[in-house]
Amino acid sequence: MIRFYLVLCLTIIINSLTAQNKAAVQLVPVDTGWAKNSVNAVVFRKNSLVTFRDTQFIAYYNNNRFVVLGKRRSGTAKWLLQQTPYQGNAADAHNTICIMVDGDGYLHIAWDHHNNPLNYCKSIYPGSLELTGRLPMTGSNEQKVTYPEFYKIRGGNILFFYRNGASGNGNLVINEYAVNTKKWITVQSSLVDGEGKRNAYWQACTDVSGTIHVSWVWRESPDVASNHDVCYARSRDGGKTWEKSTGEQYTLPINAASAEYICKIPQKSELINQTSMVADEAGNPFIATYYKEADGTIPQYHVIYKTGREWNVQNLGFRTSPFSLSGVGTKRIPISRPQIITWKTEKRLSTAVIFRDAERGDKVSVATCNNIKKKKWSVADLTPDGLGSWEPSYDTELWKEKGILNVFIQNVVQADGEGNSGTAPQLVQVLEWDPKNKK
Repeated sequence: MIRFYLVLCLTIIINSLTAQNKAAVQLVPVDTGWAKNSVNAVVFRKNSLVTFRDTQFIAYYNNNRFVVLGKRRSGTAKWLLQQTPYQGNAADAHNTICIMVDGDGYLHIAWDHHNNPLNYCKSIYPGSLELTGRLPMTGSNEQKVTYPEFYKIRGGNILFFYRNGASGNGNLVINEYAVNTKKWITVQSSLVDGEGKRNAYWQACTDVSGTIHVSWVWRESPDVASNHDVCYARSRDGGKTWEKSTGEQYTLPINAASAEYICKIPQKSELINQTSMVADEAGNPFIATYYKEADGTIPQYHVIYKTGREWNVQNLGFRTSPFSLSGVGTKRIPISRPQIITWKTEKRLSTAVIFRDAERGDKVSVATCNNIKKKKWSVADLTPDGLGSWEPSYDTELWKEKGILNVFIQNVVQADGEGNSGTAPQLVQVLEWDPKNKK
C-alpha cells in the first residue's frame, strides 16, 4: 500500500511538472517555408525575428526561394505576410536573411550572401513590409559579402557586420546606420584581419550600456577542422576603438598575434564556428560553443564567461556520443550550434543554452543553470517532435527589452556539403518560452 501511494504521488508530481512545462511553451504557426536545407534555421541569423515596440517582424524563404516578410502585434497569433520581389539562392545554407528595425521604425533587410555583392534594402516607411529597391551602404567592400548580421545600438542606430572575403581568407567589416542622417558609414573596414592566411568566425552582442562584445574562433583554411581557439574584444564607443577584457587598448586591425585568447583550443578539436554570445545585466560576456577537450572523445557544449577578473569555462558534459567535424561547406551535424541567454533571479545569475541534439530526438532542448556559481545544469526538451537540422535563432530585442524569449523554429533537413535534401515545405513557427518561470 505504501508503495502504491509513493508511485501515485510520483506520478502526480511528474504529470504536474510536465503540464507546467507545456504551459510555459507556446508554438505560434506562421506559414510553410523552404526546408530542403537549413538556410532558414541556422544559428547566425541576426535576426530571424525582431520586435519594435508592439510589433514583431519575421523573415524566411518560401518554397520558391522568395524572401517573405511578416509582422504581428506582440502577444497575438495572427500574422500579416507578404512575399517580396526578392529571391535568393536558398539552396546554399550560407545565404541567410537577416533583419533589424532602426530607432525610427524602418525595417532593414539583407539576404542571399556567400562571397557575392551586397543585397540590402529597407522598408519604404516605418512598420511597412513594402521594400525599396536594392541599395548600397557605403559603396566600399561590398563585392564579397558573407554572414550579414544587424545589431541595434543605443540611440536607435544599427550596426551591420559581415565578412569581406572568403573562408580562410577574410576580414570583419562593420558599418553603422544613423537614424538622424539615414546614411551608412564604415566604422571598421577590417576589425579582425586574417592577414591573408586565415579568417575569424565571430559572434557578437550589445549590452544594456551600449558596449559591443565580439568573440571569434580562427580558421586556417576552408576545412572546418582547422578551427581553433576563442578570442575576445569589446568596444565602448560604438565600434570606433576596441579593447581587451582587461581594458588594454587594441591596435587595429586585430590579428592572430595581438588577439586576447580567452580559451585555448587546438585544431581538430571538433570546435564549431559561429555560435552565440550574450551579456548579462552587468555587461559580463557569456559565450556558448561546443568542442572536444584534449582528454575527451565527445564534443560537449561549453559556456565561456567572465564575471570577475578571470575567464571561466564550464563543460556541460551531458552528451554521450562522439562525432567528427571536417571538410568544407555547410555540414550535416548531429547537434546544433547553441544560443545562450542569461537573466538575474534575486541575487542569482541564471543561464540557459538552447540547442538540438540527435541524442534527444532533434527536439528543441535547453540546458539551464539556475545559479552560474553552482555549476549545476539540468536538461529538458521544449518540443515533443524533432526538427531535423534546425538551429536556434531568437528575437534578441524582445529578450533584451522585455525578457521574453521567442525562437524561430522549422523542421529542416541539411544534406552534407550544401546538398539538397528534397524536403517538402515545412511549417515555420515561433516558440514562445518563459525561462524565468521555468519550474
